[in-house]
Amino acid sequence: MRTDLGVKPYKIQLVQELKPNDLPQRRIFSEWALEKLAENPLFYRQILFSDEAHFWLNGYVNKQNCRIWSEEQPEAVQELPMHPEKCTVWCGLYAGGIIGPYFFKDAVGRNVTVNGDRHRSMLTNFLLPKMEELNLVDM
Repeated sequence: MRTDLGVKPYKIQLVQELKPNDLPQRRIFSEWALEKLAENPLFYRQILFSDEAHFWLNGYVNKQNCRIWSEEQPEAVQELPMHPEKCTVWCGLYAGGIIGPYFFKDAVGRNVTVNGDRHRSMLTNFLLPKMEELNLVDM
């Protein structure tokens, strides 16, 4: 294909879908943030960014992010269970450091996925007390 047709293989890039109302909302937020920075040049220190990530506990490696460099094609095969155990981890980042990690688990300590109730529980029982402990009252 490369030689005969001059084409190359490409991976599809997945991005979050933007809805019609997203652009005006982004603009409103941007203008609000600029006003806050004009009022207080250190406003950025009052922002907490956060995210969650999933980690597979069976050694699974995302083959899209893994390359084996070799002179010959390796005949590597990895058998995986149909539904491998994984854990979801939350972490927050602010100007003064990192808050977390927080591992989402049920009452008996098993790894669970995130839903609205579990996220709210993490905010109430982990993040807010940690922010009080760190004296982050203006966040």
